[in-house]
Amino acid sequence: MNKTELIESFVLHFGEMGSRWGINRTVGQIYALLFLSPEPLHAEAICETLGFSRSNVSNSIKELDGWNLIIRKHLPNDRREYFTTPEDEWEIFRTLIEERRKREVTPTLQYLQSTLENHELSKDTDNSEAFAHQRMDTMYKLISTLNSSYEEISQRDTQELKKLLSLGQKAQSILKVTDKIRGKFSATK
Repeated sequence: MNKTELIESFVLHFGEMGSRWGINRTVGQIYALLFLSPEPLHAEAICETLGFSRSNVSNSIKELDGWNLIIRKHLPNDRREYFTTPEDEWEIFRTLIEERRKREVTPTLQYLQSTLENHELSKDTDNSEAFAHQRMDTMYKLISTLNSSYEEISQRDTQELKKLLSLGQKAQSILKVTDKIRGKFSATK
């Protein structure tokens, strides 16, 4: 792959952002290269294009595979394994969200639920522990609500999801109107 100034800029930026998202800079750069490549690339081509060692590329490919972000391909009469990304950006987005949910949200929900169940409050409970319990319960409810909303939204096809997300300002306007109506209705009681 010809690494133009545009491609190099994107690859470097993605590496920087990757380190902020909690992934290795090399992993981010390799993903960016695969994302921009019109053809699947084999590991040697990735090494050559980015100047990384073969072991670094292999480890990064394993990590991307663990995140379900790459597609492995084999070409006729070629024993090498090739790599690419899904073509649909929405599929990539959905995969990232789901993987982060599995790795971060689900364990936190499980921890909070288990901790809250195993530490019942009583009238003898210390004030600081009661406060901590209440804060953890609030956090559990918030994350549960967001997780449930995500599960509902994730069932929608891409076109429905695009429409739903484009409602942003319109939905806020509707909420303001319903709040005004509710306020007037409750004032007349």
